[in-house]
Amino acid sequence: MKKRLFVAIVCICFSCNKLKTSTGSVENNHVAELQTDLKNLVIDTLLTDKISIRAITIDSNRVWYAGSKGKYGYVMLDGTKTFSGHIDKETFQPEFRSIAQTKDYVFMISIANPGLLYRITKDGKQVQLVYEEKGEKVFYDSMQFWNDQEGIVVGDPTENCFSLLLTRDGGTNWKKITCDQLPELKEGEAFFAASNTNIVIKGNETWMASGGKHSRIFYSPDKGNTWKVYTTPIIQGEAMTGIFSADFYDNAIGFAVGGNYEKSSQNHGNKIRTTDGGRTWNRVAENKGFGYGSCVQFFPDSNGKELLTVGASGLYYSADFGENWNKIADYNDLFTIRFVDRKTVIAAGNNKILRFRFQ
Repeated sequence: MKKRLFVAIVCICFSCNKLKTSTGSVENNHVAELQTDLKNLVIDTLLTDKISIRAITIDSNRVWYAGSKGKYGYVMLDGTKTFSGHIDKETFQPEFRSIAQTKDYVFMISIANPGLLYRITKDGKQVQLVYEEKGEKVFYDSMQFWNDQEGIVVGDPTENCFSLLLTRDGGTNWKKITCDQLPELKEGEAFFAASNTNIVIKGNETWMASGGKHSRIFYSPDKGNTWKVYTTPIIQGEAMTGIFSADFYDNAIGFAVGGNYEKSSQNHGNKIRTTDGGRTWNRVAENKGFGYGSCVQFFPDSNGKELLTVGASGLYYSADFGENWNKIADYNDLFTIRFVDRKTVIAAGNNKILRFRFQ
């Protein structure tokens, strides 16, 4: 990480007409008001470094990140302070693609063998390895917390089920759940460590999205104690196809993106949505908008209508629950996004963290 903050501001203007929804719903009035708000986009560079970042979390007025080469840290949104840390093992540098937080700690877990899960105090002074797993097939993809005591990590299968870690004591101890308590995975089904958005939590409810030759939704109503499995119509059948990211606006309305990572411009079969809590999904915006999508997030306070995505095609906005999409920035090397509020979103990717402000 650079020792000081590098800031570049760019204004991108686009026609308000492009943001108009084609539906005649009541929400149109709300969207129409937002067209003025989204007329200009201001982009600030919060961090530049030689790092690949797929995992960020918003902690009040700062953004924590974890990435490649064992690097992690935070940047303040006002640019007054940065903090950087580095974990360097004797024979390798771990790559982190998952991050989560509680009131007092930040957690991050590395991909590949060995899987290393660290707990860091928010002043950055104490770093503790709280879980380690060795094995040829070990690969952890995403992590979230339900509350300050209970958290979940999902990973690729080492047996015939997905790898699932749970903590019930604030992240001090983590337990790997045995396969007799979990649904079986199908052949060629796993998870993607694309943006730390395989897991979505609303209250006690949890959704996890798999990908590969099969791409399904695993749903738990009770913080990971029991699971149901729902099929999806997203493109699948090959190793690099399926859901790469999902988000839920509430307990009913959800959206997922992905596609074919090896055919990044292919824009059909890569966007699906649900209105019944993930039980059933439908394709939307076939042959429209972006191709492969790495991350999708709902705008706060948007009644589940507004969405933002990043991926190989750039940054895209929808005002009508994914029916239509408009490109608002050309960045094709961003992997993950999180909202600070409805007019501020943080994006991270290759060698940078950016702040997008809708004016």
